[in-house]
Amino acid sequence: MVEKKVSLPAKLINGGVAGLVGVTCVFPIDLAKTRLQNQQGVQVYKGMLDCLAKTIRTEGYFGCYRGAAVNLTLVTPEKAIKLAANDVFRQKLSKDGTERHLPLWGEVLAGCGAGTCQVVVTTPMEMLKIQLQDAGRLAAQAASSGPAPSLVAPPSQARRTPPQRPSATGITVELLRTRGLAGLYRGAGATLMRDVPFSMIYFPLFANLNALGQERAGGQGAVQARSPFWQSFMAGCTAGSVAAIAVTPLDVIKTRLQTLQKGEGEDTYRGIIDCTRRIMKREGPSAFLKGATCRALVIAPLFGIAQGVYFLGVGEMVLGLLG
Repeated sequence: MVEKKVSLPAKLINGGVAGLVGVTCVFPIDLAKTRLQNQQGVQVYKGMLDCLAKTIRTEGYFGCYRGAAVNLTLVTPEKAIKLAANDVFRQKLSKDGTERHLPLWGEVLAGCGAGTCQVVVTTPMEMLKIQLQDAGRLAAQAASSGPAPSLVAPPSQARRTPPQRPSATGITVELLRTRGLAGLYRGAGATLMRDVPFSMIYFPLFANLNALGQERAGGQGAVQARSPFWQSFMAGCTAGSVAAIAVTPLDVIKTRLQTLQKGEGEDTYRGIIDCTRRIMKREGPSAFLKGATCRALVIAPLFGIAQGVYFLGVGEMVLGLLG
């Protein structure tokens, strides 16, 4: 099958559809990752399966999808920006204007640009999602040690009121009222520090793994054939899981910084360096790999599904129906 050129609108649709399908499939694992990464003193959960089992038992099945509405709303522009930006940067950095003749440094630089662009949407999305995901852990911890503190209220005041289930709208209004727009972009530096290296690893690795299944149709100088579906899918899963595990320590730091509500005895942090130092001192190096398995299980299917959507040409079909 000869590789066809995909238009930018089709790439945006493909990225959005892939994000929606992927998030729906793997969101419960992402919730477990957030809760495991935020555990400091009291160990409410022993692992991913224990976390999911306790969540279903105490919050019901849909408790595993706390914060999913935020992700489903913002994942379309996030994935669309990331995938489209990478394609644009790859074309600009290539020697002949096509993605097929791109040196390794160009692939890494294109990934860097894509990771930088997506932070505009990723930071507020993650900020809201984390508060909603972690609420169940704080409620479980408060059941045995007292209620968790409010997002912005003084500790003494927070102890007198029982914890309430937060909503994305309520958190957004409270942050904008008390901290301004900067409140929604808390942890932007840490998000950038995670997403840029991720994209710098993922996109070049995927491109090279995917190229292993490509052959030239018609001999030397002919049009390059498209990789088979299984090759693209496995390349997306492999590159996604490798990149996810590689940046897990940065994801732990980002999650801790963006979590506004802390349980009893849990540290608060003044910035990336302070967070890194405190985690190392109190919990040891292994704490930086909390949720690594969950991240791999989340990211691998996400990007495998993305490649499946691209292969099936969902964006092109949508544009064809609209046209």
